[in-house]
Amino acid sequence: MEALEAIMSRRSIRKYKDQKIPDETITTLLKAAMNAPSAHNRQPWHFIVVDDRDTLLKVSEYHQYSKMLETASHAIVVLGDNKLQETDFWIHDCAAATENILIATNAMGLGAVWLGVHPNPQLIEGTKKLFNIPEGVTPLGIISLGYPEETKPPRENYNPERVHKNKW
Repeated sequence: MEALEAIMSRRSIRKYKDQKIPDETITTLLKAAMNAPSAHNRQPWHFIVVDDRDTLLKVSEYHQYSKMLETASHAIVVLGDNKLQETDFWIHDCAAATENILIATNAMGLGAVWLGVHPNPQLIEGTKKLFNIPEGVTPLGIISLGYPEETKPPRENYNPERVHKNKW
Protein backbone atom coordinates (compact mmCIF):
# COMPACT_ATOMS: atom_id res chain seq x y z
CA MET A 1 0.00 0.00 0.00
CA GLU A 2 1.33 3.45 -0.89
CA ALA A 3 1.97 5.91 1.96
CA LEU A 4 -0.78 8.37 1.01
CA GLU A 5 -3.27 5.55 0.55
CA ALA A 6 -2.41 4.20 4.03
CA ILE A 7 -2.95 7.67 5.52
CA MET A 8 -6.16 8.49 3.64
CA SER A 9 -7.81 5.09 4.19
CA ARG A 10 -6.90 4.70 7.87
CA ARG A 11 -9.93 4.22 10.10
CA SER A 12 -10.44 3.32 13.74
CA ILE A 13 -11.15 -0.42 13.85
CA ARG A 14 -12.76 -1.77 17.00
CA LYS A 15 -13.79 -5.32 16.01
CA TYR A 16 -11.19 -8.02 15.50
CA LYS A 17 -10.94 -11.63 14.37
CA ASP A 18 -9.79 -14.29 16.82
CA GLN A 19 -6.27 -14.38 15.37
CA LYS A 20 -2.94 -13.50 16.97
CA ILE A 21 -0.62 -11.00 15.31
CA PRO A 22 2.88 -12.53 14.88
CA ASP A 23 5.71 -11.11 17.00
CA GLU A 24 7.61 -10.05 13.86
CA THR A 25 4.66 -7.89 12.81
CA ILE A 26 4.54 -6.22 16.23
CA THR A 27 8.29 -5.54 15.93
CA THR A 28 7.71 -3.93 12.52
CA LEU A 29 5.04 -1.66 14.04
CA LEU A 30 7.44 -0.66 16.83
CA LYS A 31 10.16 0.10 14.28
CA ALA A 32 7.68 2.38 12.50
CA ALA A 33 6.91 4.07 15.81
CA MET A 34 10.57 4.65 16.61
CA ASN A 35 11.12 6.25 13.22
CA ALA A 36 8.85 9.14 14.19
CA PRO A 37 10.42 12.57 14.59
CA SER A 38 11.20 13.78 18.09
CA ALA A 39 12.31 17.11 19.53
CA HIS A 40 16.12 17.29 19.67
CA ASN A 41 16.05 13.61 18.62
CA ARG A 42 15.51 12.69 22.29
CA GLN A 43 13.19 9.79 21.39
CA PRO A 44 11.48 9.86 24.81
CA TRP A 45 9.17 6.94 24.07
CA HIS A 46 8.76 3.56 25.67
CA PHE A 47 6.26 0.91 24.63
CA ILE A 48 4.59 -1.91 26.54
CA VAL A 49 3.39 -4.71 24.26
CA VAL A 50 0.41 -6.48 25.81
CA ASP A 51 -0.91 -9.83 24.59
CA ASP A 52 -2.11 -11.26 27.90
CA ARG A 53 -5.91 -11.54 27.70
CA ASP A 54 -6.48 -10.96 31.44
CA THR A 55 -4.40 -7.78 31.35
CA LEU A 56 -6.22 -6.52 28.26
CA LEU A 57 -9.56 -7.08 30.01
CA LYS A 58 -8.42 -5.25 33.16
CA VAL A 59 -8.06 -1.99 31.22
CA SER A 60 -11.88 -1.76 31.17
CA GLU A 61 -11.84 -1.47 34.99
CA TYR A 62 -10.64 2.12 34.64
CA HIS A 63 -11.03 3.05 30.93
CA GLN A 64 -14.65 3.23 29.81
CA TYR A 65 -13.81 3.29 26.09
CA SER A 66 -11.71 0.11 26.01
CA LYS A 67 -14.35 -2.50 25.10
CA MET A 68 -12.52 -3.36 21.86
CA LEU A 69 -9.65 -4.81 23.91
CA GLU A 70 -11.92 -7.80 24.65
CA THR A 71 -11.20 -9.12 21.14
CA ALA A 72 -7.86 -7.43 20.39
CA SER A 73 -4.83 -9.57 19.63
CA HIS A 74 -2.53 -7.04 21.26
CA ALA A 75 -2.33 -3.58 22.71
CA ILE A 76 0.63 -1.24 22.73
CA VAL A 77 0.87 1.22 25.60
CA VAL A 78 2.72 4.35 24.42
CA LEU A 79 4.67 6.11 27.17
CA GLY A 80 6.80 9.22 27.46
CA ASP A 81 9.90 9.36 29.62
CA ASN A 82 9.76 12.82 31.20
CA LYS A 83 13.43 12.60 32.16
CA LEU A 84 14.40 12.63 28.48
CA GLN A 85 12.67 15.95 27.73
CA GLU A 86 12.96 19.23 29.62
CA THR A 87 9.55 20.25 28.33
CA ASP A 88 6.31 18.54 27.39
CA PHE A 89 7.53 17.86 23.86
CA TRP A 90 7.33 14.15 24.77
CA ILE A 91 3.59 14.49 24.11
CA HIS A 92 4.21 15.54 20.50
CA ASP A 93 6.92 12.93 20.04
CA CYS A 94 4.80 10.07 21.39
CA ALA A 95 1.77 11.23 19.39
CA ALA A 96 3.87 11.10 16.21
CA ALA A 97 5.04 7.59 17.15
CA THR A 98 1.43 6.57 17.79
CA GLU A 99 0.30 7.87 14.40
CA ASN A 100 3.14 5.99 12.71
CA ILE A 101 1.85 2.78 14.33
CA LEU A 102 -1.71 3.53 13.18
CA ILE A 103 -0.63 4.18 9.58
CA ALA A 104 1.68 1.15 9.49
CA THR A 105 -1.09 -1.01 10.94
CA ASN A 106 -3.42 0.01 8.12
CA ALA A 107 -0.71 -0.48 5.48
CA MET A 108 -0.14 -4.03 6.78
CA GLY A 109 -3.83 -4.98 6.63
CA LEU A 110 -4.38 -4.82 10.38
CA GLY A 111 -6.88 -2.79 12.38
CA ALA A 112 -6.22 -0.42 15.26
CA VAL A 113 -7.74 2.27 17.42
CA TRP A 114 -6.04 4.84 19.67
CA LEU A 115 -7.40 5.03 23.21
CA GLY A 116 -6.44 8.32 24.80
CA VAL A 117 -4.98 8.27 28.31
CA HIS A 118 -3.08 11.56 28.80
CA PRO A 119 -4.08 14.15 30.12
CA ASN A 120 -6.88 12.44 32.11
CA PRO A 121 -5.56 11.92 35.69
CA GLN A 122 -7.72 8.84 36.37
CA LEU A 123 -6.69 7.16 33.12
CA ILE A 124 -3.04 7.98 33.73
CA GLU A 125 -3.19 6.55 37.26
CA GLY A 126 -5.11 3.43 36.17
CA THR A 127 -2.63 2.73 33.38
CA LYS A 128 0.39 3.35 35.62
CA LYS A 129 -0.98 0.99 38.26
CA LEU A 130 -2.00 -1.83 35.89
CA PHE A 131 1.27 -1.81 33.94
CA ASN A 132 3.64 -1.04 36.85
CA ILE A 133 4.93 2.13 35.17
CA PRO A 134 7.73 3.88 37.10
CA GLU A 135 7.75 7.50 38.28
CA GLY A 136 8.78 9.96 35.60
CA VAL A 137 7.14 7.94 32.82
CA THR A 138 3.67 8.98 31.65
CA PRO A 139 1.28 6.99 29.46
CA LEU A 140 0.03 8.91 26.42
CA GLY A 141 -2.32 6.26 25.09
CA ILE A 142 -3.09 2.65 24.37
CA ILE A 143 -3.34 1.27 20.84
CA SER A 144 -5.70 -1.69 20.36
CA LEU A 145 -4.55 -4.02 17.55
CA GLY A 146 -5.96 -6.97 15.65
CA TYR A 147 -6.97 -8.44 12.35
CA PRO A 148 -10.07 -6.47 11.32
CA GLU A 149 -13.47 -8.11 11.67
CA GLU A 150 -15.05 -4.95 10.22
CA THR A 151 -14.28 -2.81 7.21
CA LYS A 152 -14.95 0.87 6.89
CA PRO A 153 -14.74 2.96 3.74
CA PRO A 154 -12.24 5.82 3.62
CA ARG A 155 -13.56 9.18 4.77
CA GLU A 156 -12.99 12.54 3.15
CA ASN A 157 -12.14 14.78 6.10
CA TYR A 158 -10.58 17.68 4.19
CA ASN A 159 -12.29 20.93 5.17
CA PRO A 160 -11.03 24.04 3.34
CA GLU A 161 -12.66 26.26 5.99
CA ARG A 162 -9.98 25.05 8.42
CA VAL A 163 -7.16 26.20 6.14
CA HIS A 164 -5.82 29.74 6.49
CA LYS A 165 -3.18 31.26 4.27
CA ASN A 166 -0.41 33.42 5.71
CA LYS A 167 -2.62 34.66 8.59
CA TRP A 168 -5.81 33.61 10.38
